[in-house]
Amino acid sequence: MPHTHHASFESFLASAVLILAALIYVRGWIRIRRLERDIVGDWRAASFLLGLFLIWLAIASPIAALDHRLLTVHMIQHLLLITLAPPLIWLGAPMQPLTHGLPQRFVGFLAPIFRWAAMQRLGKILANPTLCWLAATCALIGWHIPSLFALGLRSEMWHGIEQASFLISGVLFWWPVIRPWPTGSNGSEWSIILYLFLATLPCDILSGFLVFCDRVVYPVYFSSPRLLEFSALEDQQCAGALMWTCVTVVYLVAGTIVAARLLLPQSLPQYRPVKSEPLLNPAAQTTRQSLEVV
Repeated sequence: MPHTHHASFESFLASAVLILAALIYVRGWIRIRRLERDIVGDWRAASFLLGLFLIWLAIASPIAALDHRLLTVHMIQHLLLITLAPPLIWLGAPMQPLTHGLPQRFVGFLAPIFRWAAMQRLGKILANPTLCWLAATCALIGWHIPSLFALGLRSEMWHGIEQASFLISGVLFWWPVIRPWPTGSNGSEWSIILYLFLATLPCDILSGFLVFCDRVVYPVYFSSPRLLEFSALEDQQCAGALMWTCVTVVYLVAGTIVAARLLLPQSLPQYRPVKSEPLLNPAAQTTRQSLEVV
């Protein structure tokens, strides 16, 4: 089966975009540290950069080129894009460093856009936990339907759409959990524990099916060269078990942290409102505030 979407140009382009994002973030983070200390701590910068690294690992690394040979590698890609990288990105408090790191003219150009009432409404809609849960669930289940799965392997364009949908839905899913800046709604934080529990159900169903199914669900892997001693069925079972374990552990850890933050509010660091940044011109400052409201 032809498989050209891991060509060197696509990997180079993805790597360049991620490196550029990292440089912009680091530039902004350094400028913030020079002006006001401890607004974005060292651990947040490390979290953001690790998130970008995991995205690179999933879409542009040599390991990513093996996804057409092993379903386990394909599953690792999905877990990196939807389960691991997005929360690390949000924990990095990206809006402040990125706003400081971008050229002031560019930030000033964005200011009127984020002041639009339509953008404000869109942000509130996207922050709705129901929508975030549905987006992640639909992406996960949809792209594991055999016909769509095979389409993503055969077509470079559809493979890119598949990866983008996993990353975007992952970013949306973790938004209500981490809440990188205050929003005007979203109800009780106790509901986030239920939100995380419900999110494990479609993953459990899919991974359980892959583990206990007695036939190969994705026949495209029958003809793939075997890199390990796995048969196609054993590879499928390994991929399902990996998803089952990873999702359960990550969501359990997240739920535990949320519960501990609610039960022991004095023992864990809480969100601190963003202070004003004198470095930014008024247009840039307005843009940052608008982004936070969204």
